Amino acid sequence: MPEPLQTDSLLHERYFIRQIIGRGGMGSIYLAEDSRLPGRLCALKEVQQDATLPEAVHAQARDQFYNEASVLARLDHPNLPKVSDYFTEGDRDYLVMDYVPGDDLRTLMERARLDGKTLPIVRVLEWAGQLADALEYLHGQTPPVIHRDIKPSNLKLTPSGLLKLVDFGLVKQLVPDEMTVTVIQGRGTAHYTPLEQYGGDSGHTDARSDIYAFAATLYHLVTNSAPAEAKQRFLDPGSLQSPRSLNTAIPLDVERAILWGMALHPDDRPLSIAAFRHALRGDTLPASPQNPDLSVARLARWLSSSTDRALAAAALTLLVLALAGYLR
Repeated sequence: MPEPLQTDSLLHERYFIRQIIGRGGMGSIYLAEDSRLPGRLCALKEVQQDATLPEAVHAQARDQFYNEASVLARLDHPNLPKVSDYFTEGDRDYLVMDYVPGDDLRTLMERARLDGKTLPIVRVLEWAGQLADALEYLHGQTPPVIHRDIKPSNLKLTPSGLLKLVDFGLVKQLVPDEMTVTVIQGRGTAHYTPLEQYGGDSGHTDARSDIYAFAATLYHLVTNSAPAEAKQRFLDPGSLQSPRSLNTAIPLDVERAILWGMALHPDDRPLSIAAFRHALRGDTLPASPQNPDLSVARLARWLSSSTDRALAAAALTLLVLALAGYLR
């Protein structure tokens, strides 16, 4: 893990580092003050590449960072933090964006749990509407922007009640077959990661990958219980509890929409955020809702015939691990 910047240091002759507000394997996130606009707070996302990688890979990753940062800088939506700057200092790349005050939804969910409560369904659905607005905007870009790490802790609620989808900026290395899709995040977070992302950075992800994470996030918010991971569901079909078994206040249509969105195979999910939004409202559901879980045998059949390399890689990885006894 890279050493973080010192508090009160000046970065890029402009940004005073006030404190670290997050850390990850590729760098830190800092709260900073813009010296050119006194009083303006911003968040700086730091990316440091693995020093052991070949120089050509470093150059490719840096080009990809600048390409994707320029895409982010052009985005303008009320439910997304505005990206205002990006630059390189030494061996680290930085993305500068609005600092979003307020609590994230994970914090609000945990407070409710400590009080023996769950978050009100009506409020969660209001937040879902705002998140759907942001994702429709992202997916509608040319090329589409896929977030790939939607989860409660990446959703912040401002004091005015505006939801913001945050944590952009950890780019993945360029994959030629994915030139048509701008991928901003890494591999996601286990409870919200769809099966196809287990194929690693060689796999193709699209809007349906964000739909899975969106649905899994809603599952957690309305039940106060993290959903079973995709790899666990792959090996143990039926391990995903129905939302209404955990919270009877959840409307049936909402439960069906969440389970539809969390289908393990992308082809079994809604095709778009718009379709998922309609399902949450009870307007649209699959003609014959399928079990969101898949058997090992079914995925093995896909593995032998699928043209989806991401799903095939994911299935193969999980099958090998299962046979080796690494997954319990």
